[in-house]
Amino acid sequence: MIAPTLLLWDIDGTLILSGNAGERALIRALKTLHGIESTLADIDYAGRTDRWIARAVLHKHGLPAGEADITRYLEIYLQTLPLELATPQARTLPGVREILTQVAGLPQVAQGLLTGNLQRGAELKLGHHGLWSFFRFGAFADDAELRNDLGPHALRRAQAASGHEFSPDRVYIIGDTPHDVACGRAIGARTIAVATGHYPLAQLQACQPTAVFSDLSDAAEFLRAVGL
Repeated sequence: MIAPTLLLWDIDGTLILSGNAGERALIRALKTLHGIESTLADIDYAGRTDRWIARAVLHKHGLPAGEADITRYLEIYLQTLPLELATPQARTLPGVREILTQVAGLPQVAQGLLTGNLQRGAELKLGHHGLWSFFRFGAFADDAELRNDLGPHALRRAQAASGHEFSPDRVYIIGDTPHDVACGRAIGARTIAVATGHYPLAQLQACQPTAVFSDLSDAAEFLRAVGL
C-alpha cells in the first residue's frame, strides 16, 4: 500500500504555458487603471505571487501600493485575463494530462495546487485547458504575498480535503523555478523541478531538488520519482 502522498503543483511553466497571457493582462490592467504603457521586462516575476508582482509593478511606476491599491489592480487583471488566454501559444505541457489522470485514480494520493496565481486566476488558466477539475484544494496568492508562506495553507487544506496526514517525506512540491524548490524546503517537503519554464535544467539542478526533469513527457519516470 502506498503511504499517503501529496503532490502540490505549480501552474505556469509546470502544468501549462499560457503564452504570456498573465503578463499581458497585467500590462493591460495597468493601462486601464492608470493610463500607463509599460512592460514587465525588468521585473523578475517567475515563481513570484500575483500580489508580489502587482506590488512590484506599482512601485516601479511610483504608484500607491497599499492593500486596496493592489486588490483593485488585480481585480482589473482578472477581468482582462480571459481575453488574453485565447492565444495559439497557450498549451498544456507534455505529459501533464497523463500524469494528472493517473494520479487521480490512486486513492492514497492527493494532488493540489501551490501557485503564485490568485485562486480565480488559477481557475481561469487551468479551466481554459480543461485541467481545473483535477484539483480540489490549493494555496494561492490570495493566502500570502510571499511564496514561501503558501506551504502551510496547502498542507492544511490537503488534510481537510483528503482526510490524510502527510509525512514531509511524502509531500512533493512540483515547479519550474528555484522559488518552487525553496518553497518546498520551507515546509520540509521533497521537490521536483522541471525545466519547462524560464529556468534551464542546469540552473534548477544547482538548487538540488529531489529530482529534476527536462519535461514531464515520461509519465512513468515522474511517477517513479515520487514513489508511485
